[in-house]
Amino acid sequence: MSAVADNYARLQALGVEVISVSVDSHFVHKMWNDHELVKMVEGGVPFHMASDQAGNIGRAYGVWDEGQGIELRGRFLIDPDGVIQAMEVMTPPVGRKLAETIRQVQAFQLVRASKGTEATPAGWMPGDLVLKPGPDLVGNVWKVWKPSQEK
Repeated sequence: MSAVADNYARLQALGVEVISVSVDSHFVHKMWNDHELVKMVEGGVPFHMASDQAGNIGRAYGVWDEGQGIELRGRFLIDPDGVIQAMEVMTPPVGRKLAETIRQVQAFQLVRASKGTEATPAGWMPGDLVLKPGPDLVGNVWKVWKPSQEK
């Protein structure tokens, strides 16, 4: 949460909106922000922290743990049409790498802007080689890209 908050301006510059959701009440969110997150990120969390105490959002997104009454940590990239383009669900002890989220947003934006005429290989970064899907690429990816090119 603090890593996302610390990079919120960068995400906003990419046109990304962030909403965090948890089973905690808005009162718990406020206490957490005011007593801990502000110590990690100047000003605390600048995006909406939604409460899902009944677990309805968690159920809809497949992260609700019925046995424990909690939601697993998930990250969902939803495009402007409301379609989930990527998701990652992890158990609480393992953190995510925000740089990968930003890289994926940039890759999805490139593919969307190209209307599917370009694809990004594994590890793609802005400015790297893109692939041009089509009959000529089938069976020939090896000629233009190798896994060793991944950064």
